[in-house]
Amino acid sequence: MSIELIGKTKELKTTTDAEDVSTKQLDATQMYLGEIGFSPLLTAEEEVMFSREALKGNEKSRERMIVSNLRLVVKIARRYNNRGLALLDLIEEGNIGLIRAVEKFDPERGFRFSTYATWWIRQTIERALMNQTRTIRLPIHIVKELNLYLRTARRLSQELDHEPTAEEIAEATGEPIASVQKMLKLNERINSVDTPIGGDDENKALLDIIADEQGSGPENQLQTNDMKLNIIKWLQELNPKQREVLARRFGLLGHEPATLEDVGVEIGLTRERVRQIQVEALKRLKEIMRHQGLDIESLFTYEG
Repeated sequence: MSIELIGKTKELKTTTDAEDVSTKQLDATQMYLGEIGFSPLLTAEEEVMFSREALKGNEKSRERMIVSNLRLVVKIARRYNNRGLALLDLIEEGNIGLIRAVEKFDPERGFRFSTYATWWIRQTIERALMNQTRTIRLPIHIVKELNLYLRTARRLSQELDHEPTAEEIAEATGEPIASVQKMLKLNERINSVDTPIGGDDENKALLDIIADEQGSGPENQLQTNDMKLNIIKWLQELNPKQREVLARRFGLLGHEPATLEDVGVEIGLTRERVRQIQVEALKRLKEIMRHQGLDIESLFTYEG
């Protein structure tokens, strides 16, 4: 099984453009799913071995890690279906995240790859959906052109390790530099009117990967349990009061999720003091998780 499957999504989408879209997209999706179904999964030992070699620059090991986890991308992409992007588009975006995860994953830190890669896959898919939502009122041909440049820019940023210039995007897409520059300026204007999300500690929710009750099947459960076990391990590095506050606030260690006020009543502290302890504890937890190679700002959302 070749890594050419990564590019298969784009090829299959192209073949549907001139025909009945809904039927042909379904056929193309089924064809892709059928092909990746033959990709062999890795054992835990193989995962460590191939990821170590991939970190050293071994291209065959990198390819093996990617191809063996294509089904993980599909499973995650399905959760975002019917939100504005076709499943093949979601898979293509998720594959970009998978490649990034393989490049960044360090097996010595004690994570299973699926746990680490899930965040990268979700991030790229959610960013694509956000771009789609922002541009929903633009003419469809503009949206398609802008999405092409944005997708190319994300891919190039991973390959080049810097934000690509308009010239680099133009070269990669074969489009005129002036067209790329025009679209990127349009994207900047769209971004400038976006409403910021969150901003207050009490308007967020802790680790949606844990709180997600929608996932079903053994693979979802295994990934959720994997992350829960790590969270529990990290909690042990906090002081007792910080650990108790987070456990009671977010329903960990056998507790039910509770508001700041309810936690205060339960442990005999004011709501404000509980909030202060929560802020201190989350700051410490962020430091711990960053050492594990995770971007805590995207994994964590905490609510109040």
